Amino acid sequence: MHQNSPQSLETTDSGQVTTSIVRTILPNREEQYEAWLTGITADAVKFPGHMGVNILRPGKDSRRYVSIFRFDSFEHSQAWEQSSIRKEWLGRLQGIVEGNDEVRKSTGLEFWFSLPELPAAHPSPHKMALILMVVVFVLVILINYAITPLTDGWPGIAKVFLAVFLQVALMTYFVMPRVTRLLKSWLYNNWR
Repeated sequence: MHQNSPQSLETTDSGQVTTSIVRTILPNREEQYEAWLTGITADAVKFPGHMGVNILRPGKDSRRYVSIFRFDSFEHSQAWEQSSIRKEWLGRLQGIVEGNDEVRKSTGLEFWFSLPELPAAHPSPHKMALILMVVVFVLVILINYAITPLTDGWPGIAKVFLAVFLQVALMTYFVMPRVTRLLKSWLYNNWR
């Protein structure tokens, strides 16, 4: 069963919206799913306010794809989610994916600070910004220190791409989930 409209979300009128969707692909259906991704992405980018799609492909021992759609406002995100074009694309997933989609939606910085056990809670923007500044600073220093000997002689753009790729991957899958859990009581207490 596929979720046709992501969970409800409290937003501000002007905040960007990021929706991540995790789908498990049936064995040997990767080519069909890749073609499906190409098609739905081509239609999504035509919608007003669309800001990009990122696809995280599974590793060797996984069949889970993550699609990340970004829109400039809640209204534009809703227009896409409720469109007949999107519903038509979701109907084409039959026989390609298994189980339910895992959908997570956030606005702005909240993407980095989401906790499944607190789906409606929103940390203070000031606390999120402070934590991100510290985490980004530390990761930039560590990543540059680690990759500099390996990338000697590389073009500058390739070095920057590798550093950004590593930073986003580390923040998304390793650092921010742990930092958010570690600082949960402070982050979600808006009185301190």
